[in-house]
Amino acid sequence: MPIDLHVTEGTRVRASAALGKSVFLLVFLSVLTGFAFASTPSQRDWWYTLQRGQLMFIRGDYGNALLAFEDARRDRIAVIDRMERDLIDVLSLPEVRRLGDSLEWVERFIRERHFTAAAAALDELFFRVPRESFGNSALAALEELGNLRGFPEAEMWIGRTFLAGGELGIALIQFERALASRHLLENPALATDIMYQIAEIHRLRGEFHAMERVLHSILEDSVLWAGAGIGWQAGTFARDAMTRTLQSDGAERMIVLYRYGDTRVLRAHRELGFHYAALGRHARAQEHLMFAFVIQNTVIIDEILRRRHDFTFTTLAALAGEIARDRMLSAYADETEYFRVAFYLANSLHGNGHPARARELWGFLAERPDAGEWQARAASQLRAPRVGATLVLQP
Repeated sequence: MPIDLHVTEGTRVRASAALGKSVFLLVFLSVLTGFAFASTPSQRDWWYTLQRGQLMFIRGDYGNALLAFEDARRDRIAVIDRMERDLIDVLSLPEVRRLGDSLEWVERFIRERHFTAAAAALDELFFRVPRESFGNSALAALEELGNLRGFPEAEMWIGRTFLAGGELGIALIQFERALASRHLLENPALATDIMYQIAEIHRLRGEFHAMERVLHSILEDSVLWAGAGIGWQAGTFARDAMTRTLQSDGAERMIVLYRYGDTRVLRAHRELGFHYAALGRHARAQEHLMFAFVIQNTVIIDEILRRRHDFTFTTLAALAGEIARDRMLSAYADETEYFRVAFYLANSLHGNGHPARARELWGFLAERPDAGEWQARAASQLRAPRVGATLVLQP
């Protein structure tokens, strides 16, 4: 009986996400900034400055973009400093001190006496941190307010600017600063993007062990990889079931039986798969590339089903024909290196002792002119398979 392993979050990500990055970024910035403006009026200055820097960055004006990002960071620090002083001023009043450390009574005093600046400080705090977490302590609230000085979005964009200029060391520091204050991100999903940037810098610097650690940390919350939230060792069980199907019945049968659309972890599985394949660690490469291939096909099939409810997956060749006829699906396949994943998944299967299943995937690629270089490589592998290690880790 087919098993459908859908994950609600991420399963309906559309292939249109692979369209022009600049257009996507402009839309994203508009949504993000609009959300910030609507939430807290005191954020206007720093978010406006950040957006201005982002538009400069898109135009390639990196010098002025960097100045804008640093201004945005200073603006936020200045605003939080002012809020902290406003709240301290009220807490220092004799009548407030007689109320003790009760946050409830202090807040009531502030709002009834119309201390608007102190009220705005509390609003900003409660927007970021649930008031229940302070244990009704005004001093605890004051201390937490000071922790809001971090501006991870600004740190992230400063890092991207240095990365664009080739300053890998400084960019890494900035991304790590952004990640350290990830709890302040307006969009929590940006934390994953920051981690991917950190992993990429480690790769560029030849720090492969560090790259692996970061990519594996992205997978820690993956439902079918780590089993988080769906029962004891559920992730391991799912991996084993998918692996048995792939090795016994082939990639097509695996795609018929399994759906998994957590696109957030696709890149991590893909990069780890390529890395382990280059090292000749075929078993590790196979499990990551297996997940990457299932996610890619899930996204593609879901997009086709959205348009044609009667569509049924039959073979990889038929699905590749659907991809070739659709510009957005083709763009998604190119963006996520669909045919490259299939090629190295075949290589890892062969190296892991499953040559028949490897030849099925190579045969599929060898018949696809739209697979580009992977068609020629697959044809070569069918003639004389070579799947040894190609990379030596630097110390």
